[in-house]
Amino acid sequence: MQGHITRAAVGLSAIALAAISLVSPANASPADDPIPELTGAQLAASWAAPLSTSGRYIVDANGSRFKLKSANWDGAQGHWNGSGQAADPANSNSGMSYDIPMGLDRVALPTLMSDFHKLGINSIRLPFSNEMLGMTTSVPDVAVTANPSLKGKTPLQVFDAVVDALTGDGFAVILNNHTTTSRWCCGADDGNSKWYSSQTTDKWISDWVMLATRYQNNPRVVGMDLRNEVRRDIWDDPNWGLGDGNDLYKAYQLAGIAIQKANPNVLVVMEGINWQGIPTDATFHDRPQLKPVANISNTILYPNKVVYSAHVYGFTGPRHTGATGLGETTDPRYRDLSAAELAAEVQKEALFLYKPGQHYTAPVWVSEFGTTGTGQTDAKEIAWWTNFTDILAANDTDFAAWPLVTQASDSGVFSDKFALLAYKADGTKLSIADDWRYPGWRKIVNTSVATGPVTASARWNMLGSDSQSPDTNASALMQARPDWDAGQWKGFCPDSERLAGVARGQNRALCTNNLQPALTTVRNVVGNEANVQNDWASGYNKLQCAAGQMAVGYSLTIGTVNKYSTSKLLCAPTSTTLPASQGRVVWFDAGDNRPAGGGSTSSDWAPGKFKGQCADNEYLAGVAFTWKWNHGGVPDALLCKPLT
Repeated sequence: MQGHITRAAVGLSAIALAAISLVSPANASPADDPIPELTGAQLAASWAAPLSTSGRYIVDANGSRFKLKSANWDGAQGHWNGSGQAADPANSNSGMSYDIPMGLDRVALPTLMSDFHKLGINSIRLPFSNEMLGMTTSVPDVAVTANPSLKGKTPLQVFDAVVDALTGDGFAVILNNHTTTSRWCCGADDGNSKWYSSQTTDKWISDWVMLATRYQNNPRVVGMDLRNEVRRDIWDDPNWGLGDGNDLYKAYQLAGIAIQKANPNVLVVMEGINWQGIPTDATFHDRPQLKPVANISNTILYPNKVVYSAHVYGFTGPRHTGATGLGETTDPRYRDLSAAELAAEVQKEALFLYKPGQHYTAPVWVSEFGTTGTGQTDAKEIAWWTNFTDILAANDTDFAAWPLVTQASDSGVFSDKFALLAYKADGTKLSIADDWRYPGWRKIVNTSVATGPVTASARWNMLGSDSQSPDTNASALMQARPDWDAGQWKGFCPDSERLAGVARGQNRALCTNNLQPALTTVRNVVGNEANVQNDWASGYNKLQCAAGQMAVGYSLTIGTVNKYSTSKLLCAPTSTTLPASQGRVVWFDAGDNRPAGGGSTSSDWAPGKFKGQCADNEYLAGVAFTWKWNHGGVPDALLCKPLT
């Protein structure tokens, strides 16, 4: 259970459904249908690793839809409540975890695997703390009573064994950096509010590289969920794209690229900003979720690996922390919203990313949601569960319930009332199958609207942010090569894409793989007019790729004078011959000039700035600029040439 919580869902209303292209729910099963139970062998045979993305869907190695039907097997992130001795169960929140996944003290791993299959899930979100990774003391024997083979192991070694058990039984595993310290999440002063809390950004990234390397030979470890519920601490808000130490976009760029250099096969999961501001009725406060991605999306080395995520709980709200008393405002909670209002809010906060053909188009994984099972008496929470599971089902959204496993007292009281499964000290199982939530659970597990092969679609990815730091170097090739324009901001498309558009007066650009011909590994830097054969922008300075080459990156100056003026162009030869053409000039010195209905034209990748963009069947071959008329050398025109 979380304190400050984000929420992502999708809409059941006509508003939400109209924004998303879905097929008819012919494969949807009603909530009273039984959940098919697969064996480990059957689950393993049903999908092939690694996973990637295609538009709004996650797909397996064969290109078939793999819907994440997940639960959070928590515990390795720690349950200490921050008071007293961590080893004292009385000081734990929602049960004693011993810094390992819950339940190993009461149930053998094979039984746990079987019980997970009965729930119908195919994947596990596996939270951990950075502190756990470095623990050198063995877990106490009592922590693994039901699994004696784990005695004498450190928490990380137990974590390894759990990963092996899960993947060996066919489950996909996504690791989640939940906290820095092994203290229960979440509060403003718990030392876990940001990725750098209680550690450095470099340490956070190095831990991720270690894990990416550690599990690189296990292809069913399919993803890295970079950080849980990033939020304001006592002093500072997180932001998205400002380039400072609190920039979550920047942190994700750095970590995502570092992970992909170590293991290019894994999904990189990026959760939005959980909370900004001071929660009083007199001060600014908000739960941005994924809204900032509408104008600044992440582009890393392998862009078909990016998944965005969000959390939703009924007791929190769009501008409500979820607190009662201190930190509570008069803003509505999600459970206060009608079904239509909830659908519209979730659409605005997260599921707009389903819109095809935009720079931000990506899968959305609702990686936490839940409510009290047995003993629930809050009518609003009950209605919220029904409404929210309707939303998940109607939009065919990937999900992960919180949490999967907890302890139960001898009288059957769950330590974490949101849990799907609980075990008494003697191993007796209690399940969501026996409480009021089960029809909603069956509904989302049994609903898969899109199944089978997913038709590949063109990608559009943006470069840049609201800051000159860092460069957007999304090229694996250029990551390994010297700096080709030292001291300037540089944007590189992924190696499978080309430059399609550029903004004027800001470091923003658009890349695409639409109709993309194969490129060689050669990259040529153009800093003068040597390749200009015809004066296609009279009186202007011009940078132009040589014949048979297309622009895949560019650089801008970042000084205080003439900031973001044009510096150089990065060009790549194609493996096949391009048509001979003088091309056409796209001017954008006095307004946007983007192709009607073209890629990402329904989204703004450079708000407030003029943008030039080649047509979807063209490539960018040159940029024109001038120092006259106070233009300051910023890009004014593009040379666009046909691909076919």
